[in-house]
Amino acid sequence: MVTHVVLFKLLDRRPESVEKTRAVLASLAGKIPQLRHFEVGADVLHTDRSYDLALVAKFDNLEDLNAYQIHPLHQEVVKYLLSVRQSIVAVDYEGS
Repeated sequence: MVTHVVLFKLLDRRPESVEKTRAVLASLAGKIPQLRHFEVGADVLHTDRSYDLALVAKFDNLEDLNAYQIHPLHQEVVKYLLSVRQSIVAVDYEGS
């Protein structure tokens, strides 16, 4: 199992902007066959070190993660994210 974790800090951090971006990310759920688990959540603490959104996705293997990365629906979301993000960080790890 491969877990893909991505954190997003937005240029516009107002609640409505965060919610719109959360909805864009969440629109991928159930639409890409390689996704075994998919969740998106908005930060609730709003501290200086907080990012605005987190995405957690799980895949059976690295090949499925790579297929997700190049999937046309994911690429559409990436284009949107590049226009609204201040920063994005990610970690991908293998485990159960």
